Amino acid sequence: MPQGQPSVVPQDGLTTRQRRNRPLVMVHTGIGKGKSTAAFGMALRAWNQGWPIGVFQFVKSAKWKVGEENALRVLGASGEGGTVDWHKMGEGWSWIQRAPSTAVEGADPADSNAVNAAKAREGWEQIKRDLAAETYRLYVLDEFAYPLHWGWIDVAEVVAVLRERPGNQHVVITGRNAPAELVAFADLVTDMSKVKHPMDAGQKGQRGIEW
Repeated sequence: MPQGQPSVVPQDGLTTRQRRNRPLVMVHTGIGKGKSTAAFGMALRAWNQGWPIGVFQFVKSAKWKVGEENALRVLGASGEGGTVDWHKMGEGWSWIQRAPSTAVEGADPADSNAVNAAKAREGWEQIKRDLAAETYRLYVLDEFAYPLHWGWIDVAEVVAVLRERPGNQHVVITGRNAPAELVAFADLVTDMSKVKHPMDAGQKGQRGIEW
């Protein structure tokens, strides 16, 4: 299988194998369609390699059922490839057993931004624990760029944690408006631009394409 040839070979003291297997931080950003789709396609490759995969889905409502979730859950349970754990902020995260209105101490339940910001931070705290424990080989932080852009989670902290993560853990982050500090730190950044979209002609999303 073609591996591709790098245009530059850095003088970093690493062998070709060591450099090839270096864990990556990847960012899919921009206004175009396909950011999450590309990340989930990467998860399929990871599953095929037998890697444990952790998906942390920020922002999306629990009512929004993406097709990739069902497919990856089935594959993860098949025993033929890697395992797949899927966590949704919209469902209050799988490790939190309490009502969403108590997410912020003393918060007004009507203050959805405060509650959602707290949920996003709780998700990030779990990701930090998993990184420290080397729970997964691939982390898909779907729409994680949004809570970073909105200031719910400190970008400098995220970069510092990712820089110091142990072992061989790959991380892919999706979402519009990825902060410049994250973009500068990441190993791979793809900006999904939009040339045309069916919504421009008034067409809504459809089965098999958007979900």
